[in-house]
Amino acid sequence: MEHGKKYEFGDITWYPSKHTAVYRYDSRVPMDTPGDGINDFLGFQSNEILISKSVRASEKLFESTKSVNGECTLADTTLWYKKQIGNGLKNNGQIFTGYPVVGRQGKMQTSGSCLYSPKTRIDASCAWDPRIKGLFFYESTAIFTATKFGDFIKDVKKLRDLKSENFCGIDHYNGFLIRYIKASKAYLGQSEDSIVVDFNYYRADEASTPRLNQDVMEEVEQMAFFKYGARPHWAKNRNLAFLKVQSKYLNFNMFIAVKKQLDPENMLSSEWSDEILFGKEGVGSDGCALEGLCICSEHRHCSPSKGHFCKPGLVYSEARVCRYSPSSSNL
Repeated sequence: MEHGKKYEFGDITWYPSKHTAVYRYDSRVPMDTPGDGINDFLGFQSNEILISKSVRASEKLFESTKSVNGECTLADTTLWYKKQIGNGLKNNGQIFTGYPVVGRQGKMQTSGSCLYSPKTRIDASCAWDPRIKGLFFYESTAIFTATKFGDFIKDVKKLRDLKSENFCGIDHYNGFLIRYIKASKAYLGQSEDSIVVDFNYYRADEASTPRLNQDVMEEVEQMAFFKYGARPHWAKNRNLAFLKVQSKYLNFNMFIAVKKQLDPENMLSSEWSDEILFGKEGVGSDGCALEGLCICSEHRHCSPSKGHFCKPGLVYSEARVCRYSPSSSNL
C-alpha cells in the first residue's frame, strides 16, 4: 500500500516460486530532464517465430511429461533474461544500459511494439499470434478491496510453501503483477481504492487436455474471487470469475438501466456477453472445469480418464479443483 501510494505508476511483480518481489519505482520528473527512454515491454515485443515456437514446444513437452523441474528451468531463464534487459525498458530507444530510464509519458506508460513491426519481417511476429502456433495462455486479473488484499497474499504464500515449484508455471510468464488503483465513479468502476493482481499461465491447445499443477492455479483463482470477493477485470478472466459479479458492484443495477435505455433491443449484446455480465455458470458438462466454464462438483467435470479428479483446495478448503491424482482412479 505504501509503495502504491508513494509512486504514481509504481507496481510490484511477485515471483512466488523464487521468493522474490521486484519493485518498480516510477515517478514524474521535470519536462527538461534529459532522456529518450521507452518501455518496450518484453511480452509485447515482436519475436522471431522460431523462438516463440520453441518456447511453446518446451512448454508442451514439460506439460506432457509432468516435468516441474523443466518449468522451473524455463522460469529461471526467463527471469534472468528480463533482468538483463530491464524487462524491455530502453534508455535511448534502442537498448537498456541501466537505471534510471527517463522518457516521455506516452512512451513510458504504453507498450506494444509488435503491432508496428516491419511487414518485411516475415520471420517475426507477436508471440501469441495464432497463425504461428506460439504462446497460448490464460490471463486472470482480480481487483481486491485494499483491506482484503493482505490476507489473500498470506493464503497464496501458504499454498506456495507446500511446494514452491508448483508456481514455476506462473513465474515463467510474469509472476503476479500487483498495482494500486484509486477509486472511480464509473458504474462498473472501483468504488474504493483497490489492488489489482494479474497473472498468466499455460493453456492447452485442446480444451479437454488438463494442465500441470492446474489445481494450484484454480485454487488461487477461486480464493481470489470467492473467499476474498475480488472483482474480475471485464476484459480478462475465465468465465467462472464472473459468478455472482453483480453483487460486487454497488451501481450494477444503474448500469443495467442505462444499458437498456441506450440499447433496448440488445443489439450490442450476445449470449457470451450475457454470461459474463450476469455471471452465469456454464452447464456442468464433461471437462467443463478445465477451461474455467464451471467449478467442478463431479469428477467428470475434470478429466478422470487422464488422472484428474475434483478435489478440495489445499489451503482454501471450500475450493473445488481438478487435481492430478492417479490413485483416485480406483475409487
